[in-house]
Amino acid sequence: MSGKSGLVMRQQFDYESWTYTYLLIDTETNEAVQIDSVKEQVERDLEIFDNLGIKVKYLLETHVHADHITGASDLRDKTGAQVVYGAGAKVPCSDVNLADGETVQFGEYRVKALSTPGHTDGCTSYVIENMVFTGDTLLIRGCGRTDFQQGSSELLYNSVNEKLFTLPDETLVYPAHDYKGRSVSSISEEKKFNLRLALDKTREQFYEIMDNLNLAKPKKIDASVPANLKCGKTD
Repeated sequence: MSGKSGLVMRQQFDYESWTYTYLLIDTETNEAVQIDSVKEQVERDLEIFDNLGIKVKYLLETHVHADHITGASDLRDKTGAQVVYGAGAKVPCSDVNLADGETVQFGEYRVKALSTPGHTDGCTSYVIENMVFTGDTLLIRGCGRTDFQQGSSELLYNSVNEKLFTLPDETLVYPAHDYKGRSVSSISEEKKFNLRLALDKTREQFYEIMDNLNLAKPKKIDASVPANLKCGKTD
């Protein structure tokens, strides 16, 4: 758990897709938001909501995922929460589309959206207190790929340097995935140690790195993207 008094953060993990799901709770009002749910983990999440006695107001998505299907639609049906995407994602099923700088409120807390495109057009990071949830835009010591789904190395570089790296150094970084078991970083750490985007890397070096990743196509992309454009509906 992380956060100031009154705000609790729970980090859950899906072992198949290596996805982190985050639950933010105002303990004074028992209102909550969840970030990046996974369809296969909906029952786990509902049990946690029930056990903790919380009311989930918003289901936030950092982007249209290619590696897993979101549980947002199922969770919306069960809880009445609203599904939130960044406006750039242009997802027809979303209830709320946040432009850069806009917020949603739960209890006494506000989550602010930062438009951080590059991995996809609609990538959005979410800032609350001393935490930023970066999706695939900024990973721990890395970043999301830019070779499909409206990917742009130029936009990603700008998003990180102009938006995320201008946050306070002590801001804790919580990404959508980590493939080495790391759960948290900080803006200060990523400025120094990110293998692709540290401040000692030039824009040209970043472009060269991204152009030569030669990554395999995500296994679930053909099923995940169409489903996620419908907030996770597969029927």
